[in-house]
Amino acid sequence: MITAGNFLLRPYTDADASSMSAAVRESSPSMQQWMPWAKSDFSDYDALCWFAACTAERVAGSAHDFGIFTLAGEYVGGCGVNQISPKNNLCNLGYWVSPLHRRRGAATAATLALRDFAFTSLALTRIEIVVAADNAIGLAFARRVGATHECLARNRIHLHGHPVDAHVFSFVPEGKA
Repeated sequence: MITAGNFLLRPYTDADASSMSAAVRESSPSMQQWMPWAKSDFSDYDALCWFAACTAERVAGSAHDFGIFTLAGEYVGGCGVNQISPKNNLCNLGYWVSPLHRRRGAATAATLALRDFAFTSLALTRIEIVVAADNAIGLAFARRVGATHECLARNRIHLHGHPVDAHVFSFVPEGKA
């Protein structure tokens, strides 16, 4: 578990399936353009499958995904570091927050806590946040949390079966810029 301001990041348990699936369905209209997995019919079964994948990736050392919860235990969203590359000592960082909990600091707290986790617990030396070129909210957020904008990379990610340009932001440990 990771304390992140007024929030707690912890690995998912099967008991979180209905809370997560409801939050994904609620978030689908605003997220699906950028996160195609956030479909309007996301089910408890989909959540359980995701949890199993998260556990397998954690064991393999390729990702560390967490649910974001209030200190009282209410589900807020998800976050994680993934695509961990031991060879290059880097990872990708991602996050999402349900509409009911947006603008309360959860994404910021989770992102900064994950950044610190990746540098201290995983000893990584680079974290990337990759944001589709047209995702104005995502771009503003990456800048707001202090990630360094490095470039607009052509065909950097695939969304809905098509390559799209994406901005690459990074964090590196202090003194390593």
